[in-house]
Amino acid sequence: MNTAALSRHPCFNATARATCARIHLPVAPACNVQCRFCNRCYDCANESRPGVTSAVLSPQQALAYLHHAYTRHPNITVVGIAGPGDPLADADKTFETLRGVRAAFPNMLLCVATNGLTLAPHVDELAALRVSHVTVTVNAVDPAIGAQIYAWVRPDKKPFRGVDGAAVLWERQQEGLRRLVRAGIILKINTVVIPGINDAHVLDIARTVKEIGAHIMNCMPMIPADGCEFAHLSQPAPDVMQHIRAQAGAIMPQMTHCAHCRADACGLIGAPEQPEDILALADCAQMPPRGSENRPYVAVASREGLLVNQHLGEAHQFTIYKQDTSGFAIESIRTAPPPGSGAQRWQTLAALLSDCRAILVSGAGHSPRAILTAHGLNIVEMEGLIEEGLKAAFAGIEPPAAMRRRFMGCGAACKGTGHGCI
Repeated sequence: MNTAALSRHPCFNATARATCARIHLPVAPACNVQCRFCNRCYDCANESRPGVTSAVLSPQQALAYLHHAYTRHPNITVVGIAGPGDPLADADKTFETLRGVRAAFPNMLLCVATNGLTLAPHVDELAALRVSHVTVTVNAVDPAIGAQIYAWVRPDKKPFRGVDGAAVLWERQQEGLRRLVRAGIILKINTVVIPGINDAHVLDIARTVKEIGAHIMNCMPMIPADGCEFAHLSQPAPDVMQHIRAQAGAIMPQMTHCAHCRADACGLIGAPEQPEDILALADCAQMPPRGSENRPYVAVASREGLLVNQHLGEAHQFTIYKQDTSGFAIESIRTAPPPGSGAQRWQTLAALLSDCRAILVSGAGHSPRAILTAHGLNIVEMEGLIEEGLKAAFAGIEPPAAMRRRFMGCGAACKGTGHGCI
């Protein structure tokens, strides 16, 4: 085990948390396991728990954000990828980001947090990139208990449910854990403690992962989130968690300073998120994707044809503009896909607007932004004259500052309950 690396990682070493900062780059929205306690409400700015982020970035955008963050936080010692889905369910984006970070910051610690379902095939590549720390969430080593925790597990295209799904997950996790240990990568086990489900099973998990060779364990209280199957369960009380950690600590070392970090966390563990970092994340999320500048049109969501003033989700049609020698002209009017089909709606819209370099809207949520951006569309959030937005979009720059909007979605203006958006 690399003890020098361990000393600089604030999650793995409690003494480092006061001086060493971390940053999570939210580049991986997909997930291949549905936990019954998980509801990834990406846009709630006032909620701190895994799976939450204000924006999903492309690898290119993530590197731009990291450069910005490092100028503000030169004490960042570790770059992590922890979702908002599972990094290895979005392996291409994750590894492109890790390669970029390694090239730009050769001495930076790299860290990945995963459910472990598709970990084993990627261990060699993680080692080649000198990823020094990996966290694997193991909530059960008994498939009968795992069946109560996971709604489905999808290692490939076919989902598995019940005991079969939990058995597949644990089998794949074991293989991945053993490969990590053989590769010399520091291994932390996260276990979400769920009252009445696996709280009496934690010691079995601790003994099993210790035997495999894990280095440290983090017992995390489940945070009930609205919209998930376990929303009715209570969060384990602090004294219950203290007792479980004490018992598990007799088996293997425990992390006791976990802050339930968001997928876009930045700074010292436990410190409040800084508004400058949140705004920088939003700015970087609006950077044009590679290749979008070669597309001839710009799409606009407008109620009356003069102003950009419609949210992406409420637009029934898009006005498509082209640029010519006299300025801007309408190329066509295209009808938006009807609501109600979930992610498929945005896939259809991406195909409909595949010849557009940008979409000018007053706001856009996480899911459509992630899908449209992945298809090379730049989502520009603004309010004001269409012509001013078109000038910026065709020039490949941001609209004037007075016109820009940062739609932070369901939690931007709320006080935040910490229990998910309602």
